[in-house]
Amino acid sequence: MTPIRVLLADDQALLRSAFRVLVDSEPDMEVVGEASDGAEAVRLAKDERADVVLMDIRMPGTDGLAATRMISADPSLAHVRVVILTTFEVDDYVVQSLRAGASGFLGKGSEPEELLSAIRVAAGGEALLSPAATKGLIARFLAQGDDDPGDPVREARLEALTVREREVLVQVAGGHSNDEIAERLEVSPLTVKTHVNRAMAKLGARDRAQLVVIAYESGLVRPRVE
Repeated sequence: MTPIRVLLADDQALLRSAFRVLVDSEPDMEVVGEASDGAEAVRLAKDERADVVLMDIRMPGTDGLAATRMISADPSLAHVRVVILTTFEVDDYVVQSLRAGASGFLGKGSEPEELLSAIRVAAGGEALLSPAATKGLIARFLAQGDDDPGDPVREARLEALTVREREVLVQVAGGHSNDEIAERLEVSPLTVKTHVNRAMAKLGARDRAQLVVIAYESGLVRPRVE
């Protein structure tokens, strides 16, 4: 099996060293580079053919948010998944990161197993917001609204979804896996995967994390008040 190629982007050398030891200890992944700012992260993602970038959101110069946007906008980096690492889990930057194209985020206080799992999930294209409580956080942020009137192109694409694709999108926004969705809708997991892929293509989403944000932003799914 080809190891997952991981790039570390953080301005603190000590943290990069700790992450390197953790990642390199796993037989199915390897660190292929380290960056101390966003611009270097974008360059190394391309040069080292990274699969997953662990991106600190607050760095000098080009920060993690700008770097995530640059990676997401570059067709040659379409395969690269970004997992944001942040000290502040309750932070508006989290939503901005997901909108910019990040596959999800983790707090720097997460357990090692959570970080390794996030890398594997992101590399597998099944990226979803983690930890699970994040979905509620994102929903609360999106419920607050902002000055952005919305993307009319994206809203038009939402109309292009079939009834079944909308049903699947609602389930994805609820944080359910393909197997869980298949059981709920009484179809096969392969059928669910096909609907998810088609919805991603129609909505211009890189992965499931962006599908979740689109579902809330479009109003297809309404945040629940706890």
